Amino acid sequence: MCFDLDSAPPVPTIAGAAVSHEDLVLEAADGNEFAAFAALPEEPAAVGVAILPDVRGLYRFYEELALRFAERGYAAVAIDWFGRTAGVAKRGDDFEYQPHREQTTDAGIQADIGAAVQYLRDLRCGAVFTVGFCFGGRASWLATASGHGLAGAVGFYGRPADVIPRVGDIGSRILALQGGADAHITGEDNAAFEAALRAAGVDHELISYDGAPHSFFDRKQDEFAEASEDAWRRVLEFIEQHAAVHEH
Repeated sequence: MCFDLDSAPPVPTIAGAAVSHEDLVLEAADGNEFAAFAALPEEPAAVGVAILPDVRGLYRFYEELALRFAERGYAAVAIDWFGRTAGVAKRGDDFEYQPHREQTTDAGIQADIGAAVQYLRDLRCGAVFTVGFCFGGRASWLATASGHGLAGAVGFYGRPADVIPRVGDIGSRILALQGGADAHITGEDNAAFEAALRAAGVDHELISYDGAPHSFFDRKQDEFAEASEDAWRRVLEFIEQHAAVHEH
C-alpha cells in the first residue's frame, strides 16, 4: 500500500471554498459498476481530473485529494479499482486488497478510467486529466495510450517498465513525479522511461526528487514537505498549461 490509512494529501485546504461532494457508483462500458467519489466546485468547471489510487483502491486520502482539486476550481472524481471483485460498498480498514489487485486487468482498469473520464465530460469539462499514484501512476500514463482523449496524464511513482512497451501509442502529455530514493523504481528505470518517451516523440517531463522515497507525497512525511510542495505546484501548472492548449 502506498499510504497509511491515516495519511492525508500534503495540500493546503482553501478555507471558504464552495465545494460539493458525493459518493457515486459509475458504470464502465463493459457493465462493471464501481465506487467513486466526486468533488465539484460551485461554478461549472472547464477542467476535470480523474484521480487514480494506489493498490488499495479508493479510500480517504484520495477523497481528500479530490476535495483539494475542487477547491481550486477543478471537477474531480476519485475511483476504485475493485468493483468487479469487491463490489461498490464502503470497506473497512481491514480490507485485504491484494487478492483483488491480482485479479485486475489493464483492460478492466482502462474501462473504469474511461467511465470516470466520461463522467467528467458529461459535466462539460472540455479538458480532462488523470492523476495517479503508484499502481494508479502507471495506469494514468497508460490511459494516454487507451483512447480516452486526455489533455495530459500525471503519475506519482508509477512503474515505468509497464508503460515503456506502449509509448508509441501515447497520445498526450506526460508528467512523471518520482522518488529519487524509491526502493522499487531505480534511476535506471526512470532513465529508460525518459529515453523511450523521447524516442517516441512524447511531450513529457520526469522529475526525480533526490532522497525522496516511494509515497513521499504525504502530509506525514515532514522531511519531504519541500518535494511535496514542488510536486503539487508542478501538477497544477501542468494542468493549467495543457488545459489551455487542449481547449484551443
